[in-house]
Formats: sequence, C-alpha cells, structure tokens
Amino acid sequence: MSLHEQDDPRLRAAQEERLRAVWAPPKGLFLKWTDTNNDAVGAWYVLTGFVFMLFAGVLGLIMRTQLAVPDNDLVDAGTFNQLFTLHGSMMMFLFAVPMFEAVSIILLPQLLGARDLPFPRLSAFGYWSFLIGGVFVGGSILFNAAPDGGWFMYPPLTTRTDLSGIGADIWMLGLSFIEVSSIAAAVELIVGVLKCRPPGMRLNLMPLYAWYILVVAVMILFAFPPLIAGDVLFEMERLLDWPFFDASRGGDPLLWQHLFWIFGHPEVYIVFLPSIALFAMLVPTFARRHLLGYPWIVLAAVGTAFLSFGLWVHHMFTTGLPKISLGFFSAASEAVAIPTAVQIFVFIATLWAGRVKWSTPMLYASGSLAVFVVGGLTGVMVAVAPFDWQAHDTYFVVAHLHYVLIGGTLLPLFAGLYYYWPLITGKKLSDRLGRVAFWMCFAGVNLCFFPMHFSGLMGMPRRVFTYPEALGIGGLNMTSTIGAFLFAAGVAVICVDLCLSPRRPFAPRNPWNAGTLEWLAHPQDEHWGIRSIPLIESRYPIWDQSDFMKKVDEGRYFLPDAEEGRRETIITSVLDARPLAVVRLGTPSWIPMATAVALGAVFILTTYHLYWPALVCGFATLACVLAWLWTGTAEIPEKPSKPIGHGIELPLYLSGRSAPGWWAMFITMMADATAFSGLVFGYYFFWTRHPDFPPPELAGAPGVLWPMVALASGLASWIATLAARSANRRGALLPARLLLVFAIGAALVSAGTGLAGPWLGGMDPTLHSYPAIVWTIAIWTSAHGAIAAIMLAYVIARSLAGRMTAQHDADLRNVTVYMHFFALTVVVAYATLGLFPEVA
Repeated sequence: MSLHEQDDPRLRAAQEERLRAVWAPPKGLFLKWTDTNNDAVGAWYVLTGFVFMLFAGVLGLIMRTQLAVPDNDLVDAGTFNQLFTLHGSMMMFLFAVPMFEAVSIILLPQLLGARDLPFPRLSAFGYWSFLIGGVFVGGSILFNAAPDGGWFMYPPLTTRTDLSGIGADIWMLGLSFIEVSSIAAAVELIVGVLKCRPPGMRLNLMPLYAWYILVVAVMILFAFPPLIAGDVLFEMERLLDWPFFDASRGGDPLLWQHLFWIFGHPEVYIVFLPSIALFAMLVPTFARRHLLGYPWIVLAAVGTAFLSFGLWVHHMFTTGLPKISLGFFSAASEAVAIPTAVQIFVFIATLWAGRVKWSTPMLYASGSLAVFVVGGLTGVMVAVAPFDWQAHDTYFVVAHLHYVLIGGTLLPLFAGLYYYWPLITGKKLSDRLGRVAFWMCFAGVNLCFFPMHFSGLMGMPRRVFTYPEALGIGGLNMTSTIGAFLFAAGVAVICVDLCLSPRRPFAPRNPWNAGTLEWLAHPQDEHWGIRSIPLIESRYPIWDQSDFMKKVDEGRYFLPDAEEGRRETIITSVLDARPLAVVRLGTPSWIPMATAVALGAVFILTTYHLYWPALVCGFATLACVLAWLWTGTAEIPEKPSKPIGHGIELPLYLSGRSAPGWWAMFITMMADATAFSGLVFGYYFFWTRHPDFPPPELAGAPGVLWPMVALASGLASWIATLAARSANRRGALLPARLLLVFAIGAALVSAGTGLAGPWLGGMDPTLHSYPAIVWTIAIWTSAHGAIAAIMLAYVIARSLAGRMTAQHDADLRNVTVYMHFFALTVVVAYATLGLFPEVA
C-alpha cells in the first residue's frame, strides 16, 4: 500500500467500513456477553472489581462501627471474624490484583498500538473465572458461611474441620479458582508486551506502564504458584486428613506460613507497582515534558520486584528464627526502600523540571504519594526485628498496611480513573466533584488510620471484636471510625460523579494533550483499537513525530485494512520490535465463558464434597478446552502471507520461538514449574526441620525401582516427542505419528509407575507427613504424565485431520515445550522420591 493510494478518501472510507464490520461487537441479550474485545472485557473487569471493592468497604465500615466504642455488641465475635477475613481477602484477591489486570487489559493494546492482545479469548476466560470465584467467595457471608481464619488462613486453626467450618474450604477453593484467572491474565499481558509492540518500539522506547506491566506480570507468575502449592496441601489436609501442618504427625504449620508469605509479600508490590506505572503516565503529561531518568526507573522497578521475593520472612520474625535469618531478612526489608525512593525522586525531579498543570488526577497522585510515604516509613520501622516484636499483630501493623495499600493502590487508581475516563467513555469527570472527593478521602484516610499507630502501641491487638474501656483507647477508636465514614463519603462522591458522567458532553480527543499512544484511540464509536499500526521513533510519539495522529488516522502506517474480514494484529520481535508476522485474533465466542463455568463448578462442587459431579465437570472442562484449541488456535491460513503497507509482506502463520503461542506455553509452564517447586520445597522443608524425616519405619518406601522406572519412561516420552518433531519437520508424517503414539504410551507408563511406588510400598498418607508429601509429589507428576498423553493425542488428531503439516507445526512445537518441563518434573520428582532417602 503506497502513500499515494492512502490519499484517496474513498479508499480510506472503504477500509474503515471493513474494519468497523470486523471489529463490531456481538449484539443480543446473550451474545453480547460472548465478546472478547479488550475494551469490553476490560470494562467488565474494572466494573466487577470496583463493585467487589465497594462490598469489601461496607464490611470494613461495619467493623469500624463495632469498634467505635468499648464493649460494643453490634456484631458477635464469630461475625466479626468473618468480616475481617472477607474484607482483607476481597480487597487483596478480588480488587487490588484483578484491578491492575483489568486496567492493563484495557490500556495495553492502546499503549502498544496493537488492535488487541494476542489471546482475547484468554482474557474473557480470566474475567468469567474472576466473576464466578468472586461471587462464590464474597456471597458466602450472606449465608453465614464466610471464612473466618484471617486473610492468611494460618493452620492448624483453619485446617482442623472441628474448629473452622466450610468457610475455610470456600476461601481456599474459591480463591484458588481466582488465582487461575490471575495467572491467565499474567500470561496474556507478558506475551502482549513482548510480542505485540508496534514496529520500531524497541525495549528502550516502550512506555513505562508497559514496563511495569511486564515486571508485575512476571511477579504474578512466580508469586502465585507457591500459594497454589500451599492450597493443594491445605485442602488435602482438610478433605483427606493428610497431615502436612499437623505437628503431632510430622507436619509443620510454619510450612504454610512460608508458602503463603512467599506469595504474600511480593503481592504488596504487585499491587503497588502498577500505581507507580500510572504515575509514570500522569507525571510527564501534566509536567509537559519527558520523564527524567527513564533507565533508572526501569532498573528500580526490576530491582523492587527482585528484592520483594527476599522479604517474606519479615512477616515471621516472631516465630523463633535464627539470628542470622533475622539479620538477613531485616536488611533486605530495609534495602527495598532504595529502588522505591529512586522511583519517587524521579517523579519529583520531572515535576521540578517541568511546567506543572495541577489537575484533578495530579491531586490524587500527589496525595497518594504522601500517604504512601507514611506507610513506607512505618514499614521501615517494622522491618527492624526488635520493633516488630513489640508491634506485631497490633493495630500499628493495621495502620501501616492500610497506609501502604490506600496510598499505593486505591488513591492512585482514583487518579487513573480521573485521567483515563475520557479515553474509555469520551467524557471527562467533574473537576469540582473530584477535588471534593479527594479532600474527603485524604482527610478520612489520615483520620482513620493515623490514630491506629497509637492504639496499637497502647496494646490493642488485631482481629479482636471489642475491647475494655479500661484500656483507654475508646477516643482513638471513635476517631478512626469517624475517619472511615468520611473516607467512605468521599468514595460515594466519586460514585455520584461516575453516575453523572453519561449526561455530560463529549470531551475533545486527547483532552490532556498527552504524548503516548493510548490517546490515539477513538473512545466514542470505534472498536478496532487503532486505525493503522504506527512506526515508533520516540517514547512520546504524539509529541515528537510530525503529523503522527493524522497519519495514523488516515491509515498511512501498517495494516490499515481488513481485506479478508479477519481480526488481525502485527507480531514483532522481542528486543527490537521487527515485524515478524500478522496473526489472526480470536473472535467473540461462548467457549471461554463455558470453560470458566465448567471449571468453576469443579471447585465449587469439591467445596461441598460432591466429588462425582465435580469429576463430570472436570471432563466438561477438558472438552471445552479441547474445543477451544481445535477451533481457535494454529489455524492454517488461506494464503502464506499478506502485505501490510510500505512494501512489506508478512507471513500469516508462525510456529516455534517467534510465535505468541510458543511464548504462552513457555510462560504457563514457568508458573507450573514454580508451583511444583513449592511442593518439592515442602519435602525438603520437612527434612530440614525434623530429624525423623523420613520416619525409620517408612525409610524403605517408595523404594528405588518404581520411581526409576517412572523417570526412565518419562524421559523416553520426552525423547520420542523430540524425534517426532524432527520427523514431522522433514515431512515424514507416518514416522512422526508413530513416535507420538510411543510417546503417549511412555507417558502413561510413567504416570502409572509413579503411583506404584507409594502404593506398593504401603504408604498410608494419613499417618505421617512423609507418605503424605511423597504421595502428593507422585500424584502431581503422574497427573502431568496423563496431561502429556492427552496433548500428544491431540497433536496426532490434528495431524490426521490435516490441521498440522510439516510447515504448519505450531501444535507440535508448543507441546514440545510442555514435554521439556515434563521431563524436568519427572527428573526432580523421582530423583527426590527414589534416591534422596538413600542419600539422606
């Protein structure tokens, strides 16, 4: 497509009409919920997360009302336990993390100049999983069945079914389901940042928000799986009486604390760094200049993420740790202040050097920084072990936590709300109402939480439903309650502002005169994301590239048309964003919703011990996934390539390391391997903590023979898959299929013999933590062998159906990635189970 052709307005109008038809949302009462466009799914995500936040906020207000005066009896102790557990769980799992992912699903394609993310149906699946899990967990309090063990659910209180009701199962299984959606969104966002950038947008030209999305999504990938591993152990103890956390049978409650806080502390930064990312977009716009210190802020974000995984033990200072551990983790906790300070000073320096326009979003951003700094300073205090011993589990920690989360998450989100509302709806929110709401929220948060520092130091413990008047903290608590309601009133003003928004006139496009790509979007009536995919030469192309917006709108860059009537976007290389291919994107479909419903039913039915119906739903989930893959992935195009403009022609099919699917499989397996490492960590944790692990009477089980047979057959399956990939690439389809059949058989043998060891060894998993953890690792590994067999059978079916050829081998290459990790899993698992007891 030459520039001359794009000068023709009739040609441009025809292109726009085709794009409009291709990207039109589905219509109809049911069909509109099958939409997969990032605009629609992201909006549903944001709205749902906001409603969950309001619900959790109401629970918090009930708690503050109960604590307003001494010896109050508004709610009883059991109800109060449910309130604080659900309040914390919903704010962390149903608001803070999902809201980051929701905002990112909306913004990322626009920020990267892409038509959509690479797996739109995965985004839709993540949303429906989030909705189902959130309603299940949040709605439990309406039936007096909510969890009541705190948002960290420490055993043994929560693993003993005689002390905790079904609420613990609802928390564990419901939130495990939500964790699936979080990891799905993380995979989507990582691949989106790495592979969907526009041509020319090298890593050093990437918007800082995209950098933060990449960093945080990677953190999710490594932080959530240990909690999933802990969830597996937790539920097996509750449902099957396998004693992982029962000290009388060789278990250890501290194992849960380690697994939980390996997730829990990075999560603080998972919800905080996206707020910094919003600042990185706001500050240059209102300072009216480029952000200073771009490389430093990227390094600081990466450094913060790295350090956050080394701090989890500071939540366990009171558990009797060795002095060297106290010193190491205390120092690491202090060190994280350095990269955090770098990021804040960069913003201050940019504002100092610019010509600042003090808008409503900037007001929220500045206020949130002030609140966050107070939380950060008290964080430095509790990172010092002797102080932590005094303040642990008091209201001082409650104050610290809320200053960090409100200053680091909630107020920045309000800043982003006022900044990006015109991008989403085309209309600005009210500056007057926004400023009134800000001052109410700012005053309310300080009035509510600052007195808690003193009530905590005066001896008020966390998680008590009342306190005696003699403690002398009635006035402080009343002040906190007044502050909480003032803060809630500020949020109510924001809600009123949102409700009045549809009645206001449309704002001009890019009303803040920002310089980044997301402001190219047409919020009023276009769903294609961007008219043509631009060539990027600057971090702020709208400011720096001449006639940039006009050229994009007139289709003078890449992929300005949709001649084949397909939803498409450009895939580029990871480092330097060279155009590699055009990929066809998923269209609206009911399959993501059905998959989420079926998988949600598995978790919900298991909660109520309805195992056979849960098994049926498990098969339904598998059927949905296979239908999804069969109809929506690795499609062989009708032609090998297509022109995208400026004389460039790109292929329509990719496989291997250049393909988004390969990256999605690789990233998913990284999360899987991290969860597996959590189980292996449990095995060696028991060994280091207990001198009788394994107990003498079980030292000979599961033996060496069966684990070694399982290991050898698992490796044979892996090697056969590699050989099949090579044969298929040479066009030898029959040998490739036969090798795949052999690989299936070997994977099934590995799965069976992996279970034979503990079974024939007579290992009863209810007697001691040793047989319990052996069985768990063996089941995990065997399940992966069974999944390998299903995936290999799927590849054979694709080959027989003519949907996979020597040139179009994405399915086989993606499964090969899975088999690499499967081989690693069998080596680690069976070497641990079969050989380590001999060594130990």
